[in-house]
Amino acid sequence: MAYATPSGPPTGNPIAVVGPQFCAPYPVDLIIAKKLMTLAEGSFTVSDVNGNIMFKVKGSVFSLHDRRLLVDAAGNPIVSLRQKILTAHRRWEVYRGDSSNSKDLLFSAKKSSLLQLKTQLDVFLAANTKEDVPDFKVKGSWFERSCTIYLGNSSTIIAQMHKKHNVQSLVLGKDTFAVTVYPHVDYSFIVALVVILYEINEDRKDDD
Repeated sequence: MAYATPSGPPTGNPIAVVGPQFCAPYPVDLIIAKKLMTLAEGSFTVSDVNGNIMFKVKGSVFSLHDRRLLVDAAGNPIVSLRQKILTAHRRWEVYRGDSSNSKDLLFSAKKSSLLQLKTQLDVFLAANTKEDVPDFKVKGSWFERSCTIYLGNSSTIIAQMHKKHNVQSLVLGKDTFAVTVYPHVDYSFIVALVVILYEINEDRKDDD
């Protein structure tokens, strides 16, 4: 299979939001599939192109807050995702492990504006408390399943989500996303962003 050779960020500066162990020196292709018929609402599996499970996303129907947990193949918590209730912009916060302690906050993501037809998220690392300028930006069309993740307000692409057209996607259904993560970019961070995108766009069907 011929790869486009995404350059991504300069090799000297890997983008390790969750941890450097999730940064590879080559493009990483992920298949993110929403599992149907599960009690835990919003469950996803994340696998490589060979079908090996890399992560799972567990949801909780019974929790008071919208909460998702990203675990590795062995079930160890990587990050927890929590939606802030009563915020206008659909803000999600992501914490290290299974924590919800502010000292473990890694990043937060929110819709860039309230009225938007296109998908656009601003992503702020925990240290960016002013939030004047986003550290990352997600742009694209969720409906088309084509979204691009950029470094800050720059044109530097760090990951791309695209539709999967093959027999496998027909079997797996419409809630299957192919994501290419560029070299030296934390792919667990990108998975968390795709899950947040999904949740925000599912919410949109209900009330916004």
